[in-house]
Amino acid sequence: MSVQFPPIILASKSPRRQELLTLMGLDFKVELKDVDESYPEGLSPAEIAVYISGQKAKAFTGDGEIVITADTIVALNGEILGKPTDRAHAQEMLKKLSGSKHEVFTGVTLVKGERMYSFYDRTAVTCKAVTATEIDFYIDNYKPFDKAGSYGVQDWWGIVVVERIEGSYTNVMGLPTEKLYNELLKFI
Repeated sequence: MSVQFPPIILASKSPRRQELLTLMGLDFKVELKDVDESYPEGLSPAEIAVYISGQKAKAFTGDGEIVITADTIVALNGEILGKPTDRAHAQEMLKKLSGSKHEVFTGVTLVKGERMYSFYDRTAVTCKAVTATEIDFYIDNYKPFDKAGSYGVQDWWGIVVVERIEGSYTNVMGLPTEKLYNELLKFI
């Protein structure tokens, strides 16, 4: 890589985010801190994603390292579909997504020393209609309990159910890599 970035800390346990940074050719280490992910009432989905990524970033006091935090929100007609609490909740969310178009927002915050910068990306995702049997198959085989909206675009749901994506594919995975790269270039 021609650009030399300072050391990077990814503040995320998401294997998808870790994989994406690796594919970007970035050298990084993972560091986690417990953060309250609640947010004030009345925020738009984009504002929620940015707010939570900002809260995650505030838990870090870096020196020469760049800390990257992120939060992904799935929204359907203004309703936030977070991570499912159990199987029934996942079934309910996937039933709502079946045959509909929803939006995925990822808020990203970059921190280095006293500097902090946040941005977000938005992707529209259209899903074909699926049956209750297909939803159960998906939950049983892919266990989407750690994913906003109860699905992963990189697995069976994305391969079989997602009909159209308008915007960044990697944003739906949890990190808008093209935008992140451009923002990192400006941030350093």
